[in-house]
Amino acid sequence: MITATHLQKEYNGICVLNIPNLTIYDKQSFGLVGNNGAGKTTFFRLILDLIEATEGEITLDNQPIVRNDEWKSKVGSFLDEGFLIDFLTAEEYFDFVAKLHNLSTDDLNLFLNSMEEFFNGEILGTKKLIRDFSKGNQKKIGIAAALIGDPSYLILDEPFTGLDPSTQIRLKRFLNDLQKNRNITMLISSHDLNHITEVCNRIVILEKGLIIKDIQTNEDTLGELQSYFAV
Repeated sequence: MITATHLQKEYNGICVLNIPNLTIYDKQSFGLVGNNGAGKTTFFRLILDLIEATEGEITLDNQPIVRNDEWKSKVGSFLDEGFLIDFLTAEEYFDFVAKLHNLSTDDLNLFLNSMEEFFNGEILGTKKLIRDFSKGNQKKIGIAAALIGDPSYLILDEPFTGLDPSTQIRLKRFLNDLQKNRNITMLISSHDLNHITEVCNRIVILEKGLIIKDIQTNEDTLGELQSYFAV
């Protein structure tokens, strides 16, 4: 369970995120939508302790995330290409991440075999450095690396952006299977309202750092989101 309490983030005296209280429950697929500047990435960076809150706190499993390493092994994340080591090949990077999680070579190979459909023959065996892959394939590498440690929580910022239509469909299927079969707690932001409603069972709308709506996904959710952003 992730809980934000009296959470605020300011830059140069301007409040970009203000969340009095928000709880993301275990085994939930939580979607975050909003226009550019809404505070989505800021919220994720606060959860990952990459930036410091101006006020308030975030707890994970009832433990504060700030100055605490205990939660880190439970969380896999990919926000952008800055999470990658781009002078390594994909295989070298996966091996590096696996060693961080004390996984054997056999364990890593078993994991990579499970990702074959998602990789679609475009990642492994190419001998390319990560920096030479397309942005979409870099995203595939980052998402896969986030899952190597078998995390309880998965945080992805705009995972569908930059992917071709076939890969978007494979990613949706993959995330839905992940939620169904592993009961992982997922936090996903997206500008694509169709994708987010197909993957997430709860969706929060952020606008200028404020929670505007908190929706349990149903057959009317896509229309509700489209109506909101069409105004």
